[in-house]
Amino acid sequence: MTAAGPPSVGTPTAAEPSSVGTPTDAASPGADAARTGGPADSSGLRRLAVTTLDANWEHDHTVPSRTLYPHQWSWDSAFIAIGLAHVRPERAWRELASLFRAQWADGRVPHIVFNPALRVGAYFPGPEMWRSADVPGAPAVATSGLVQPPVHALAALLAYRRAPDPAGLAALRRLYPALVAQQRYLAERRDVAGDGLVCVVHPWESGLDNSPAWDEPMAAVPAEAAVMSAYRRHDTAHADAAHRPTDLDYARYLAIVAAYRDHRYADRDLAADHPFLVECPLFNAAFGAAEHALAEIAALVGGDPGPHRARAAQITEALVRRLYDPDTGTFQPRDLRTDRLVSARTVLGLAPLILPDLPTRQVDALVVEARSARFGVAPRMARPLPTYDRTAPDFEPLRYWRGPSWLNIGWLIRRGLLTHGHPELAAGLRRSMVGLVAGAGCHEYFHPDTGAGLGSPAFSWTAALLLDLLDD
Repeated sequence: MTAAGPPSVGTPTAAEPSSVGTPTDAASPGADAARTGGPADSSGLRRLAVTTLDANWEHDHTVPSRTLYPHQWSWDSAFIAIGLAHVRPERAWRELASLFRAQWADGRVPHIVFNPALRVGAYFPGPEMWRSADVPGAPAVATSGLVQPPVHALAALLAYRRAPDPAGLAALRRLYPALVAQQRYLAERRDVAGDGLVCVVHPWESGLDNSPAWDEPMAAVPAEAAVMSAYRRHDTAHADAAHRPTDLDYARYLAIVAAYRDHRYADRDLAADHPFLVECPLFNAAFGAAEHALAEIAALVGGDPGPHRARAAQITEALVRRLYDPDTGTFQPRDLRTDRLVSARTVLGLAPLILPDLPTRQVDALVVEARSARFGVAPRMARPLPTYDRTAPDFEPLRYWRGPSWLNIGWLIRRGLLTHGHPELAAGLRRSMVGLVAGAGCHEYFHPDTGAGLGSPAFSWTAALLLDLLDD
């Protein structure tokens, strides 16, 4: 625990030094956007973000992008709601409500909710691969059977803090039981090792699909790249294949999906034969942060915050005990198949900073890791925050989660830095993130050296989190 005690999840305790919405560091990508035609002023960036979100609104939710992601994604909707609360608060609540209408009877919140109006084959893998309709307890709408990091309680709390009116409080009260059920599912069904942590059963559940963190556990999944000849990948039709997961990655992804689906998404026998079982630092940090947020929500809606606070403390203790590596000073995923920590140094290891009760020893170590040449967080950042160790020999600046910079990850790390009293570092990260959009627009992700936009253009969580950064 830090010397100041556990701060509120809804309001980081350290204020950033005064900074404007445009990057001030000449070295930062986007710093010269005004001279190159980019929307470098705050009002122009705000208009860009709002226009992007409005264009991606789909009657009761926001699609991540119109090019590659035509359905609703779970943690995307959480980040999107945070931004919508600044400009369209009623849509923020509709965003979350529409997602939780697809919650399964066991409490899981699926990582994809499919739009039934779209043709079969509009996205791969689509509902015909997941077959959720065959599973008792699944909702009427087609969904996947996987989950994603539970950042939704934090999103709901922040949406209410942004617009604390009676309508928002009523929406928060309606959502609270569903958020509790989401946490209960994870605690009761996904604690495979019985150690208090959640196990992800697919790399997609981590949100960082092809991170080097999964290379070791994925290598044990039997699959051949040749099986992909039977499928049509949509992602490589919209982005350079050199920027996306490989065919072998995808073959393994589908093998894991098939294994889980063929067991009807049941979690009771995962330890016996499921091919991918990993405890992820980011997922579990989000799991703990959700309990901190639920404690605040409970107090607002007349519930008991005590059990949430107790569970939050238990999760933090388990995360430090199981996933912190004192030799490297960072958190590492644990492969339950080998019971070993994964060696890759990825940005996942910094995510526990979002926990307000993370002990001082671990906070200090993570700040050292963040400031190292691997990640380069600084009051005046020369380059964006990468998702993987920049000094690693297999660092790939163009390939999805194997190097590029993503705004949602930077947003989480910045929040953790503020929570633990590092406003200068948080300000540097903020300027870097705003500079990315000023220079390249609301792209899905960005080159970690040049700041060039990569992946889908007009990406919703980039726009939403930009709004939050501009208003903070």
